[in-house]
Amino acid sequence: MKTNDYVKYVTQQFVSYVDTPAEKRKALREERKANKLPFAYRWFGLIPYALAQVINMKKKKK
Repeated sequence: MKTNDYVKYVTQQFVSYVDTPAEKRKALREERKANKLPFAYRWFGLIPYALAQVINMKKKKK
C-alpha cells in the first residue's frame, strides 16, 4: 500500500467519524464496551472458564 493510499484511507475514516452525530458515536462506543469479553477470557482464553467450572464442581460436591 502506497503512502498516498494510506493517507486517503485515514482521511476517509476521519471524515466519516466526524460526520456521525455525537450521540450515535457514544451509542456505538457503549455497545462495543457492553459486548467486550471479560479481561481474563480475552487474555487467557478458556483456562479461567475451565478453572471456574472445576471449582464450582468441587463446591457442589461438598
